[in-house]
Amino acid sequence: MRDHRRLGRELGLFDTDPLMGAGLPYWLPDGAVVRHTLEEYVREAERAAGYRHVYSPVLGKRELYEISGHWDHYRDDMFPPMELGAEQVLLRPSLCPHHALIYRSRARSYRELPLRLAELGGMYRSEPSGVLGGLTRVRAIQLNDAHIFCTPGQAVEEAAGALALISRAYADLGIRASRHRLSLPGGGGKYVADPALWRRATALLREVLDASGVEYEAVEGEAAFYGPKIDVQITDPAGRESTLSTVQIDFHQPERFGLRYIGPDGARHRPVMVHRSVIGSVERAVAHLLEEHGGAFPPWLAPVQLVVLPVGEDQEEHAHAVVRQAVELGLRAEVDGPREGTLGARIRRARLVPYQAVLGAREAEDGLLALRLRDGRRPGALPVADALGRIGARVRGRGAALWEPA
Repeated sequence: MRDHRRLGRELGLFDTDPLMGAGLPYWLPDGAVVRHTLEEYVREAERAAGYRHVYSPVLGKRELYEISGHWDHYRDDMFPPMELGAEQVLLRPSLCPHHALIYRSRARSYRELPLRLAELGGMYRSEPSGVLGGLTRVRAIQLNDAHIFCTPGQAVEEAAGALALISRAYADLGIRASRHRLSLPGGGGKYVADPALWRRATALLREVLDASGVEYEAVEGEAAFYGPKIDVQITDPAGRESTLSTVQIDFHQPERFGLRYIGPDGARHRPVMVHRSVIGSVERAVAHLLEEHGGAFPPWLAPVQLVVLPVGEDQEEHAHAVVRQAVELGLRAEVDGPREGTLGARIRRARLVPYQAVLGAREAEDGLLALRLRDGRRPGALPVADALGRIGARVRGRGAALWEPA
């Protein structure tokens, strides 16, 4: 069975140390490449969809989370307050209160809406030791988060656009959604008590799901404390289900923070806040990708995309020149030379690298690369520029296929 914790350590992607603490993994160089590439993909997709990126601090005054409702409804999952003089500050459990403050930092007009604010930011959850595991349950989370401030009439279209963005990202990443869930409130005092707002938000999310054509089921007890949500569920190789992506419609926090916009009638109106996460936490996304692909990432996401394998020492200088050319084209390429073992051993060691290029005397003399693909196919010897150009095209296309169809 594929276990991302074992794969992560074998491939040198991440690890933990007792001195750093449980639930606080660190990223090694190859893991940092995967994470950075994933984050840049998300940022680029968001920019293309009209989002604007912000940064906000990972700390906030206790009063901030009292206003948002986190302190009343989510306190058990937050780290204790820290005393700073006469103030108490907390590590944030969510980014939405900070984005609400950014929205209300100045007067807003209906002409600015929808305003889509996105951030890849840190947040912290006081998870019990017993539930921590690898990258799937951690205490320091890098969240792909966004909040869309819009008019009530724009909420369905914006939530539907967020759901479509999630679907496109899953296709590019090779992720399969196991089901879609409409998460509704359950019993108890966990949820904000405003039945009218719950009914209104739930009706809008049902409209989004019905229009999208995806099958879904409504489940009570899984909503956020401030509103219902669409959860996109994934399933790991062991059959365990978890939430990776969400879309939420929130009437509660705009009211608590007194958010307004000036409408075409010159009067002040309350915006709707659509919460949206395309890949959820970067940690959980990488864990799932590791297990989904067994470490054989799509070419564009692989830590090393091309390994050049000189047959003998006489070809090493040429191999390094090929790698320099590949790097100039934006590829992640390395040389694995004969001092590191036999050619067969080096090919086996590079089994998860999408592209291998064997460089013998004939290839070096004729300016060719004998390509081998990770799936066992051999496109044959190609001119260096041609081979690198084709690999670059596959990487830039961000597809899962290693080579163009014959």
